[in-house]
Amino acid sequence: MTGVARTESEDSAHVLDETRIREQFPILTSMVGDRPLVYLDNAATTQKPRVVLDRLSRYYAAENANIHRGVYQLSQVATDAYEGARAKVARFLHASDPSEIVFTRNATEGINLVAQTFGRSTLGAGDEVVISTMEHHSNIVPWQLLCEEKGATLKVVPISDQGELDLDELDVLLGPRTKLVSIVHMSNSLGTVNPVREVVERAHARNVPVLVDGSQAAYHMKVDVRALGCDFYVVTGHKLYGPTGIGALYGRRTLLDAMPPYQGGGDMISSVTFDKTTYNEVPHKFEAGTPHIAGAIGLGAAVDFMTSIGFEPIVAHERRLLEYATNALTAVPGLRLIGTAPQKASILSFVLDGVHAHDIGTIVDTEGVAIRTGHHCTQPVMDRFGVPATARASLAMYNNADDIDRLVGALTKVREVFG
Repeated sequence: MTGVARTESEDSAHVLDETRIREQFPILTSMVGDRPLVYLDNAATTQKPRVVLDRLSRYYAAENANIHRGVYQLSQVATDAYEGARAKVARFLHASDPSEIVFTRNATEGINLVAQTFGRSTLGAGDEVVISTMEHHSNIVPWQLLCEEKGATLKVVPISDQGELDLDELDVLLGPRTKLVSIVHMSNSLGTVNPVREVVERAHARNVPVLVDGSQAAYHMKVDVRALGCDFYVVTGHKLYGPTGIGALYGRRTLLDAMPPYQGGGDMISSVTFDKTTYNEVPHKFEAGTPHIAGAIGLGAAVDFMTSIGFEPIVAHERRLLEYATNALTAVPGLRLIGTAPQKASILSFVLDGVHAHDIGTIVDTEGVAIRTGHHCTQPVMDRFGVPATARASLAMYNNADDIDRLVGALTKVREVFG
């Protein structure tokens, strides 16, 4: 994250071994045509280290069984691995207890779960939900649907030309009918890192709970939900160097206990008769049916992987790389960065004069460089900055200066093609 002062000695104490890290990711040896792959689409999904791939293989080869229901040994092994992964995620997010972690398919489902349980039982006609302009569609559409159903209103906090949240306007929007603030921790299209703790303090001063979308933040920086003070926090496994189809919702135990079930089915019940069903305790109340067992176990392995490296070297490495990339890209003629907040992390969205973002992406791909182009599921952000789309290079721990140089070289080819 930029904007945080560190001494040279502090940074040198947290040096990531780039070669060793890159060796952990088999896909980075891939070729695109006759060129080595440069992968710079980490905000969409990160690549998977060998330990995660091996853990998934071991589960299916030697531990595959359904969980919570079998008395036989194999089922117990699978159950222990699944619940062990829940405990790992709880420690990773610094939750008070594993029961505060609900496994979901992704962050999107986590937000929808809160909207359809806490939100549906809390909102009434005339009530309000507050979000921001920089939200991913996953943190807009669920609240729009709920507000339409309940006759409630969606309020939107604006952002500055640099991509910073307008906290003064947040204070204006927080009112007696505000029932929830739902805010992104780190923008997927701007890289802005929001002052979540301050947002929570301002909301809690009005007795308003806060949900935080941590999809991007959780693999770039240490997340401590108790220190942030938030009431809900969602993450998605495939951005945490883990499998697709798995995510997690952190919720305060008192809130989870009070929320109705999200879906009905097996394992979320305590007893069922045709007259009445009683529900299981949290978190199982929210995990109907056979879950993505392998995904949860794989996510646990990914959390172990990141924990073994530590966030200090990851943050220091990505900070230096972001600074290098910012300087390199802004030197490209006609290139303009979208999102220049002082507090930002490893995302560089940009436009190039006279060239559509999709053309940029297509041409740099011929050079073996993978970037994302489009609106990044943040169409209101594109509208705010008056652009139809951007090209986005997003960094991870395994990226290095050579990757940035390859990108800049590919952009030079774009300029040549379009004059």
